[in-house]
Amino acid sequence: MDTAEIRRRFVTHFEQAGHTAVPSASLLLDDPNLLFVNAGMVPFKPYFLGQETPPYVRATSVQKCVRTPDIEDVGKTTRHGTFFEMCGNFSFGDYFKERAIELAWELVTKPVADGGWGFAEDKLYPSVYVDDAEAVALWRKITGLPDDRIARLGKSENYWSMGVPGPGGPCSEILIDRGPAYGADGDFSAEDRYLEFWNLVFMQDELSAVRSKEDFDIAGSLPKRNIDTGMGLERVAFMTQGVENMYEIDVMFPVIEHAMALTGRKYGADPVDDVRFRVVADHVRSSMMLIGDGVTPGNEARGYVLRRLLRRAVRSMRLLGYEDPALPELMPISRDKMGETYTDLHSDWERISRVAFAEEEAFRKTLQAGTTIFDVAAAKVKAAGGAQLAGDQAFALHDTYGFPIDLTLEMAAEADLSVDEAGFRALMAEQRDRAKADARAKKGQHADTSVYRAILDEHGPTEWLAYETLETESRALAVLAGGAPSTRLEQGDVGEIVLDRTPFYAESGGQVADAGIIEFDGGRLEVLDVQRPVRGLVVHQVRVVEGELSLDAASASLHAQVDPEWRIGARQAHSGTHVVHAALREVLGPSALQSGSYNRPGYLRLDFGWTTGLSPEQVRDIEEVSNRALRADLPVGWQYMSLEEAKEWGAVALFGETYDSSKVRVVEIGGPWSRELCGGTHVDHASQIGTIVVTGEASVGSGNRRIEAFTGVEGFGYLARERDVVGQLTTLLKTQPDDLVTRVGDLVERLKAAEKEIEKARLATLLSGGAALAAAAQDVGGVQVVAHRVDGAGGGDVRTLALDVRGRMPGGVPAVVVVLGVADGKVAVVAALNDAAQQRGLEAGALVRAVAPFIDGKGGGKADVAQGGGIDTGRVDEALAAVLATVAAG
Repeated sequence: MDTAEIRRRFVTHFEQAGHTAVPSASLLLDDPNLLFVNAGMVPFKPYFLGQETPPYVRATSVQKCVRTPDIEDVGKTTRHGTFFEMCGNFSFGDYFKERAIELAWELVTKPVADGGWGFAEDKLYPSVYVDDAEAVALWRKITGLPDDRIARLGKSENYWSMGVPGPGGPCSEILIDRGPAYGADGDFSAEDRYLEFWNLVFMQDELSAVRSKEDFDIAGSLPKRNIDTGMGLERVAFMTQGVENMYEIDVMFPVIEHAMALTGRKYGADPVDDVRFRVVADHVRSSMMLIGDGVTPGNEARGYVLRRLLRRAVRSMRLLGYEDPALPELMPISRDKMGETYTDLHSDWERISRVAFAEEEAFRKTLQAGTTIFDVAAAKVKAAGGAQLAGDQAFALHDTYGFPIDLTLEMAAEADLSVDEAGFRALMAEQRDRAKADARAKKGQHADTSVYRAILDEHGPTEWLAYETLETESRALAVLAGGAPSTRLEQGDVGEIVLDRTPFYAESGGQVADAGIIEFDGGRLEVLDVQRPVRGLVVHQVRVVEGELSLDAASASLHAQVDPEWRIGARQAHSGTHVVHAALREVLGPSALQSGSYNRPGYLRLDFGWTTGLSPEQVRDIEEVSNRALRADLPVGWQYMSLEEAKEWGAVALFGETYDSSKVRVVEIGGPWSRELCGGTHVDHASQIGTIVVTGEASVGSGNRRIEAFTGVEGFGYLARERDVVGQLTTLLKTQPDDLVTRVGDLVERLKAAEKEIEKARLATLLSGGAALAAAAQDVGGVQVVAHRVDGAGGGDVRTLALDVRGRMPGGVPAVVVVLGVADGKVAVVAALNDAAQQRGLEAGALVRAVAPFIDGKGGGKADVAQGGGIDTGRVDEALAAVLATVAAG
């Protein structure tokens, strides 16, 4: 049974049992605890935490997931993969343990001919939490299995929690016995023998005082009991397809087959090579799926994970003996298999491939640079008579230059060197511990929305009228001060107010919140911010500018008024963002997709995935296409439809955004020219944007660019300021605007020429005293010494003078030249010695180190020339005396 059929049967089974099929969310969700979605329940977490009301009581999904903590184990076991798909069914206060067990057991054991997976019951073992007697009884009742076929396991295996206060509960897993070849009878810790493939979480407890995932207090029972299950699609696939592990299933093994053809090596012939083949298959697929959801390679967070995956795949191919670009060969294979389900991989292939292939090319250059660095380090070790590369050097190659440790080990062996792996691993462990500490510091950052949830439960959702009007007569439902319920706010206080109806736009989709006022009898509030802390509730942050707000008085009547000028500017900027995005795609191609935006009245910025900087011509073209759309007065409209309909209509969904699959708002400008999923406020016709003036284009990280622009009055203001600058320059330079660039260019060239002449004259003046300094050298124990101070000279000048004076000293006589330059509150020092002085045992580095304490500095260098610097200019004369003393003592 192929993977697609397993997936289809899972969804069909639960749809027939009354579940709503929910499409997979993006791998990127706004969760402070997660880089990526790592479990099927993550998109439903707001429902389990009580932050939002679920739109259904039963749901099922096949969710894209990525887990990377065990990346080093990928390919070594049957269990560890980075990207995987988790099938799940969920009950929000509906059915509980009994029905969850019935549904899972039915699908697993039902014959293939009847739509099930056909697992043999005599190979299946349920596991339960050791204290969950209810689950034991239910498993016996539903499956008819004897007591000795039900494994009882502890908290670490069979109790689920998120590691933070909130919901938790015991769970049951379904295990399959793969036979004695994989471990001892009854040894449920031997995961290759009794392989878990489906986990049923019975969410029934309210956890408090959570000290770890296994150490917590149970405060009581949840008001509503929930079901959350997770079934590993890849695990079921390799068990039903008769292969040994997830890397050999139908959607992954074709990559291994092509890698074999490229490398000439055979999978199954060498355990070390097998791991490399599996890493390639896993990482190529994972990287492709991450890029598909909008991740670009970088040095931090998600970008770093992607970069590591791509580079591990490329490195594994190199270790298999293939040194040509590998991703253009392998990733299309993965695309064709995964694209049968995720069709966006085909439609977005130009962007995905461009990002992946550019990263491989960059890594190939890194390998070249890293090889040079390694060669230098290896030569130093050998020159010192050593046989081992230090752990910190291996770590620097890995951490600073992205040089994989496996490659370092391989090259060290070729150079007859070993590597201090223990030292390297210790430094890696320190780095991981820092990362884990940082992650732990971020735990528990789920916003406490209980106060807002209580308001919503009591009063229902806010009547949100931002699309229809700029003012409403409203009633206050709640007032908060410092995040807690309150009955009054005094003049000057900043707090929050919830209205029964509001015209204010709440910040979302890159558009800032509306500004405005809320008036009541005897007072006025300035609206500072507007947010939606829980779905359906709009909360206004306000400052009391007049009067005193009493909840009783405010409940009678308030007048909420959006600043009309603010809203006009915001509409222009948001519609302008859509126009620039469409123009960007027209100029660069459809793969130039927005990855983030921010717009406020009169200003917009748009981030997009692109691996190279734009030329001035491309920027001008984007601006021109945008303004032609404004001149054409393209109509702006919006309508609601399902997410699936929107995608079929060609609407662009933005990376990392979460959408309701049943109802989305599609905004279009000029029909199909610009269609995007968007909840923002917009103009009615493109001409109302006024103008779009692109002010900059720059990099905001590897594979990401940013365009900034002004719109409306602010755009015209920017052009007016530019015009004034041009006018002032033309008057100053007595030229015409069309000749301004040529005239300024001529002036710059003349200035450069003049600066060169001045520099030549300055150096000539500096060096003119060289002969006199050499002639005035002091004899110190048979060594001719020049110790000289130069005011106004920096490091470069000091070095030039020291070398010039050394060249003028008589040959065959030991000569030492030390020059100290004082400029801008700093001291630069250079020591230069001739061969005869070095033969006397004197060293330039030692002289600089002798000077360093007097100038509060440091330095060093070779025996003939050394340099340094300091910040104490008050003891330069003492430093010069120290030079003479050091020479005398040497």
